Amino acid sequence: MNTKQKITGALLCLTLGMAGCGEKNPEAEAAATASAEAWLRLVDGGEYAESWREAASVFKGSLTEQGWVEMVTPVRQPMGKMESRRLIRASYKTSLPGAPDGEYVMIQYRTDFENKKAAIETITPMLDVDGQWRMSGYFIK
Repeated sequence: MNTKQKITGALLCLTLGMAGCGEKNPEAEAAATASAEAWLRLVDGGEYAESWREAASVFKGSLTEQGWVEMVTPVRQPMGKMESRRLIRASYKTSLPGAPDGEYVMIQYRTDFENKKAAIETITPMLDVDGQWRMSGYFIK
């Protein structure tokens, strides 16, 4: 890798806010992606309260179930039915800005909804205290 490629890669890591860029853990990425997809099925189905119950303990400690439902409902419902979702990337991290150190996988999907095409969903599962990969963050652009 030449110097220009290294600088470009470092800038990409900074731009995406991905601390620990370059870490690799394919097993964790696969397990976290499977967990994220199961969790997204709950959200896609409008099962917001259940999605909160299946989230990471750090997420549940920062937001009540009712708070999550009230936050996610006006964001997801207007988008309509999820039509397609394609994995863009999954990146293993041990450190994220504003989060305790741990094991995380930042996952991005390109998702088409009935009323919003080409959305970018970012979901961040973490290895929770029970040893399961659970959602700790979710954003849509």
